Amino acid sequence: MTHTPARPLPRFPEGFLWGAGTSCYQVEGGVHEGGRGESVWDRFAHTPGTIADASTGDEACDSYHRYAEDAELAAELGADLYRFSVAWPRIQPEGTGPALEAGLDYYDRLLEALSSRGITAVPTLYHWDLPQALEDQGGWLNRETAYRFAEYAALMAEFFAGRVETVHTLNEPFIHLALGYALGTHAPGRTLGFEALPGAHHQLLAHGLAAAELRARGLKVGLAHNYTPVRAASSAPADIAAAHAYDTLHNRVLTDPLLLGEYADLSVFGFEDAPEYVHEGDLKIISSGRPDVLGVNYYNPTTAAGLDPLAASTSPLSLGLPFELRGVEGAPVTAFGWPIVPEGLTEILVTLKQRYGAALPPVLITENGCSTLDEPDQDGVVHDEGRIEFLDGHIRALHEAIEAGVDVLGYVVWTLLDNFEWDQGFEQRFGIVRVDFDTFARTPKDSYHWLRALIQDQRSGSAG
Repeated sequence: MTHTPARPLPRFPEGFLWGAGTSCYQVEGGVHEGGRGESVWDRFAHTPGTIADASTGDEACDSYHRYAEDAELAAELGADLYRFSVAWPRIQPEGTGPALEAGLDYYDRLLEALSSRGITAVPTLYHWDLPQALEDQGGWLNRETAYRFAEYAALMAEFFAGRVETVHTLNEPFIHLALGYALGTHAPGRTLGFEALPGAHHQLLAHGLAAAELRARGLKVGLAHNYTPVRAASSAPADIAAAHAYDTLHNRVLTDPLLLGEYADLSVFGFEDAPEYVHEGDLKIISSGRPDVLGVNYYNPTTAAGLDPLAASTSPLSLGLPFELRGVEGAPVTAFGWPIVPEGLTEILVTLKQRYGAALPPVLITENGCSTLDEPDQDGVVHDEGRIEFLDGHIRALHEAIEAGVDVLGYVVWTLLDNFEWDQGFEQRFGIVRVDFDTFARTPKDSYHWLRALIQDQRSGSAG
C-alpha cells in the first residue's frame, strides 16, 4: 500500500531537513543499568497516585537495548535528523562528579548507530530528568543547580565535540517549571505557583553557562521552547488583558532574556522589575547564550479570558492566575483533548519573527505531533488517519510560515515511538511507530508510511 498526501504538498526549500524525536526517560528504560542514578521522574513515577495508569518509565520502550532498531526505523523513514536527550543521571548519578563510562558508552553506541545510517544526531542535554540528588538540594529553585548543569554540559561537550554539530541545552523550560514546580502534575511534583519563578531564571542561567562550555569546544548551541499563540476569548478589555498577560508569561519570560537580554515586564502580575534571584551579570551570561538554533515545539493555541481580579481560575491550565485559560472553541481535538489548529503554527512563527526581528536565530521545529486513539486491526496494521491529517495540516502551515519569511531549517515529528507520556503513562500514544509495551515490538503506523512517502517526494522534487 502506498501512502501519499491526498493533496500535493508544497515544495520545501532545498536542504530542508526532516526528522523524528524522542526523549530519554520516555523511551530508554534501563533505569538500573550502567550505574545510572535516580532522577526526579523515577521518584515521581513510583509515588502512588501520580501516573494515570500507575506505570513507570523503568522499561519504557527499552530503547536502552533497542537503540539500533530505533535508528533503523529513523533511517527507513528517511530522517535527516534524530533528536534525542541525554539522561543526566546516566552520566552523573548524583548530578556532580566525573562522567560514568557506562553512560557515555551507551550514547557512543547510539551516535554510531545514527552515523552509520547517515542520520544527524541532535542531542538535548536536559529533558526534565534532574538527578534526584540535586532536587533534594532544592532542584531548579537552588541557584547552584545552574552551576552543576554547566559542569555536566562541559562533560558532554567533550564527548560530543567533533561528533555532532549542534547540542540543545534545555527542552521546554517553561512547561517543566509550570507542571513540575508550579502545578505539581509532573516531576518533581511541587505546587509552588508563582513562587516557582526563580526556577525559570535558574534554567536560563544554566543555559547561558552551558552554552559557553559547548562553544568553547566548537559546538553550536540550541534550546527548545514550547510556544502557544494566545488569543483573547473576546474583544472585551479584560479578555484582551488576560491574553497579553499569559502571552508574556508563556512565550516571553524565557525567550526575551535569551534574544533581547532583558526580562519581559511582569508588573501585570505584581512583580518588581529586578527580583532578588536575578544577580548582577546574570542577564549578560544568559544573553551570551543566544542560541544558534531556536527549537520551536508547537501543539496548540491557548484562549485566555478575564475573571474578577479577586477570583482564581479553577482550570488546571491556569496556575492559579486571575484569569481562565481555555482551548479553542469549535476546534477538533486530539485524544489528549488538545485543540487541533494547524494555522497556529504559522501564527506563532510569524509572531516570533515580528517580535524579535534580527535577534531571532534560524528555527527548527523540534516537536509537533498528536496523540490519537489508534489500535492495530486484525492484520496488525495501525490506521491512524487522524494523525496523518494532523501532520498534513501542520506541515502545510509550516510552509506558509516559510513563505512569510521565517527561516526554518527543518521539521522534527513528535514522536518516533509511542512512549511513556509523563503523568499519563502509556495511555496517550504520540508515535508514528506503535510500541507493544509488553513485548516492545515496534510496528510502523500508516502515519509513518505517509511521512516516509512525503519525505521521498520532497527529495525527488515531485511534491507540489
